[in-house]
Amino acid sequence: MQKIGIIGLGSMGYGMARNLIKAGHQVWGHDINPDAVARLVADGAQAGALLDHAEALDALVVVVLNAAQTEAVLFDPEGVAAALQQNTVILSCATIPPAFAAEMEARAESAGLLYLDAPISGGAIKAASGELTIMASGRKAAFDAAKPALDAISAKVFEMGDRAGAGSAMKATNQMLAGIHIASMAEAITFALAQGISPERFLEVVSQSAGTSWMLENRAPHIIEGDYTPRSTINIWPKDLGIVMDIAQNSGFSAPITEAALALFKEAAAQGLGAEDDAALAKLYAKAAGLTLPKGQ
Repeated sequence: MQKIGIIGLGSMGYGMARNLIKAGHQVWGHDINPDAVARLVADGAQAGALLDHAEALDALVVVVLNAAQTEAVLFDPEGVAAALQQNTVILSCATIPPAFAAEMEARAESAGLLYLDAPISGGAIKAASGELTIMASGRKAAFDAAKPALDAISAKVFEMGDRAGAGSAMKATNQMLAGIHIASMAEAITFALAQGISPERFLEVVSQSAGTSWMLENRAPHIIEGDYTPRSTINIWPKDLGIVMDIAQNSGFSAPITEAALALFKEAAAQGLGAEDDAALAKLYAKAAGLTLPKGQ
């Protein structure tokens, strides 16, 4: 049993926190939404502010949105890193640039802390079931210290290297494909509709054919049901694909398909779809083609 803090109780972090509790750990949660913290306490988390208990923690899991938030919760004047005891391990789970992950590791180590670059994949459903995929890199001591937490929240941990950055590079590669697959799914399902093929028939046939993908099988039902309740929002993708493009440009790598997908997500956000499920990218195509997508109940 470990004492574990978790910062960020959104769609991913909340499920992760509950699985840490189920595994028998003492868990303190923190979020800008106090209702999320209260709900976690009702689910078995420890009461009291995380910062007040930081000195006792064995591990700190950070599940915030981006690099700026990661740095802020750790190293701002009110950040938690300064309150952690020596050799506490930080599991950093946001999608961030590899160079930034390396910088965070260096700052953590200079403070006597362990740091694991540990971006996550699998969405809210896998977070809730404790079956995330984690692409992690860091020193052996960080992996060893983080193992109880990793065991509670993941089905698979890929060890990508012995220094921070490699895990984030792998996550960026995964996000490249995930974003492209969502964009191609939206294009294909609306193309099928334009040819008189119903979305239901599209999914039935393509899901059993060579053109399928995990994203197609997961997101197309949202379009068929007309349900754009956000599981993963449009707004996530300009950030994540923006990171991919920054890495590509800095290394002199041409990524035209990613660039096209990024432009689509940016346009969808500009049209007011940013807070909707990322399957709502299909609305962009439907609007341009004068098509009517299925309506929700």
